[in-house]
Amino acid sequence: MPEVEESGGAPSRGEGPAVAPRDPGLPTAADVDRAAALLGPVVPPTPLQRADRLSELTGLEVWLKREDLTPVRSYKARGAYTVLAGLSEEERARGVTCASAGNHAQGVAFACARAGVSATIFLPRTTPRQKRDRVAALGGDQVEVVIAGDQYDDAAVAAADFAAASGATVIPAFDHPGIIAGQGTVAAEILAQSAALGWSPDALVLPVGGAGLIAGCLTVLGERLPGVRVLAAEPAGATSLAAALAAGAPVELDHVDPFVDGAAVRRVGDLTYRAVAAATSTIDVTLAAVPEGLICVEMLDLYQVDGIIAEPAGALAPAALRLPGVLEQGGPLAGLAPGSRVVVVVSGGNNDVSRYADIVERALVHEGLKHYFLVEFPQEPGALRRFLDDVLGPDDDITLFEYTKRNNRETGPALVGIEMHSRDDLPGLLARLDESRLRVEKISPDSPLFGFVFS
Repeated sequence: MPEVEESGGAPSRGEGPAVAPRDPGLPTAADVDRAAALLGPVVPPTPLQRADRLSELTGLEVWLKREDLTPVRSYKARGAYTVLAGLSEEERARGVTCASAGNHAQGVAFACARAGVSATIFLPRTTPRQKRDRVAALGGDQVEVVIAGDQYDDAAVAAADFAAASGATVIPAFDHPGIIAGQGTVAAEILAQSAALGWSPDALVLPVGGAGLIAGCLTVLGERLPGVRVLAAEPAGATSLAAALAAGAPVELDHVDPFVDGAAVRRVGDLTYRAVAAATSTIDVTLAAVPEGLICVEMLDLYQVDGIIAEPAGALAPAALRLPGVLEQGGPLAGLAPGSRVVVVVSGGNNDVSRYADIVERALVHEGLKHYFLVEFPQEPGALRRFLDDVLGPDDDITLFEYTKRNNRETGPALVGIEMHSRDDLPGLLARLDESRLRVEKISPDSPLFGFVFS
């Protein structure tokens, strides 16, 4: 799949496009307003803040919607509380269950603790420990956490089985009218906050996993700001919405990269897909597949420059603004004039500090500052010293040296990681490797061997 993929757009604002008959199963902007009234005392509006760094980088006027500052550090509390508030007393007595990669679980735990409803929450093994601990802390005595499977979809099966056996109500992560309405309050707040500042957005950049957030936001925007540009940012390793729109229905991806755990969903929801597909009659929706390495670069800049702790899914939408050619012809935001106001949702701040070594590694590889090689060394004294003296440049540094095995009496391969001061130093390094007469294989980031590096 190409890095940037466009879906069918709508005419520009004010042209009065024909609107398809409304799907009666989808929530409306009025449903979002009712959700906002429920959420008001529980989840206060999150700030809308100007992003100086991204504004300077893009030439746009970029504003961040800080969903990482909710009580659960993501927007997920909005939908979870909306659904829980709509349950009957009998349903509350039976308890609830859910599956989650982490953030939805925190939203459900937060809601259950306030409503006095018990919950059994299923998380995949890939959920960072920080998120597991937060679920337990937010839910307290009302929540039991169960680890099930390696991905979200495995946990979802376990939650469904538990519900069938116990009578507990499933609170889906995204595919539910109440979830969509609750997440849509993000867009409602953006419109109210920008209006208070005297403007309305020219474009929004929204992260996409199961598509609950974008479905809710499009529900509001389609009725209240038709023609606005929307960039839907998906992880390159989990482009489930792009696959659904291409197929005309939700489909399962053959493979999902779990790194962006908050958005690594194999299949978007049926209801969320219908909401997104319906909205494209009035809203110009463009999809962008954002490489995981670029997400890591943005995570580090958010942290080091802006002082914002974002998880991979939280940095997904801001990273989309850094895609090559994002504003050029054919790019996802082509045609936006300099200074156009763009609102970007920072969707979550639940990052485990233990992941930063991996994040730095992926960022360096993406920026071309770190490379890996399989080097066949002769089994003789001084071979490594000659490699250091003759091959490494003055600013090159060996960050990994893993001797694998002896192939025969004469040679043995080693996995060598080299970090450089500038990506422009790579041609010189490759030339020196060639002159060394060593047998060398450069490892592509697409190679299965990179699983060893990032394990």
